[in-house]
Amino acid sequence: MTTQRSVSMVTLALLFLIPLSALAVEEYSQDFEGLTQGDPSALTNDGWLVFGNVFTSNHEYLYGYGPYGAPNDGAAFCQIDMDQGGEEQGLQQLVVFSDYNNGDHAVGNIIESNVFQEQTIGVGDIGAVWAFEFQAKMGNLEASSTALAFIKTLDPGAGYALTNYITVDMTEIPETWGGYTLTIDIDASLEGQILQIGFMNTAMMYQGSGIFYDNIVFHMDDVSSVPGTIADLGMTLDQNFPNPFNPMTRIQFNLEHAGAVELAVYDVAGRKVATLEQGLLDAGDHYVNWNGSTDSGAPAPTGRYSYVLKTSSGQVAKSMILLK
Repeated sequence: MTTQRSVSMVTLALLFLIPLSALAVEEYSQDFEGLTQGDPSALTNDGWLVFGNVFTSNHEYLYGYGPYGAPNDGAAFCQIDMDQGGEEQGLQQLVVFSDYNNGDHAVGNIIESNVFQEQTIGVGDIGAVWAFEFQAKMGNLEASSTALAFIKTLDPGAGYALTNYITVDMTEIPETWGGYTLTIDIDASLEGQILQIGFMNTAMMYQGSGIFYDNIVFHMDDVSSVPGTIADLGMTLDQNFPNPFNPMTRIQFNLEHAGAVELAVYDVAGRKVATLEQGLLDAGDHYVNWNGSTDSGAPAPTGRYSYVLKTSSGQVAKSMILLK
């Protein structure tokens, strides 16, 4: 198999070089009802791309290949499927699975298959929070196969180094449809970088690896850290420090007016993990410390979290990473 573009095991980069521009990231939505199920180019024409990485059974990186336009033929990476949803999902859905055309399945190598959309981050996106929302249900995931959804950013000025890798694990989701959300804060360091949203799986020995997806929406989050918006709301929320952190981090915020406040931590699926502050507070500077514990007292797992400050005027949010 020909390797068109090699990547390192560390970055697992999905490489697709497009001209840099100052254009803002655009919203995207897809319910797959308007695509022709039997058209082999339907997903490619909608902007979907694929990239493969191959590892030994000991997870040593071998090579990468792609990117290619996403196929719709049922043999590799992805396909528009039918009759896998309910009333909310409609007739057609996206199923993402392994690249079964890759013969390295037969020798026991691990095939990592990525299916994604991508854009370039512009100066107009700085300060915004973007959300990647979708519905999903379990397909035929077998044995050691894994699956996840992701938001990635890659820096073309640094050899396509992976600068963000925000994920939600889809390996053990139910066989019934559910909703999932990932978010990313766009700061000044990301201007000109490539942003990808999509789905990944690993499989070997031609084992099953399918997950169904539908009702995909990528949009600027209402919980936004755009500076002008925060000022209008009469509050500011600082970046936690240290970040990433273990075992403790400090979150500072300022209130222009006294009032009822809630400061809470949410995981990438949008579930509340911990309530750090709730009640009436005076105007001025405030801070809380979070030790990585949930409201139940259990330790929160390693991962990316959002912390959201809410008042009667609205809400603002930032992201942080807990490492263990």
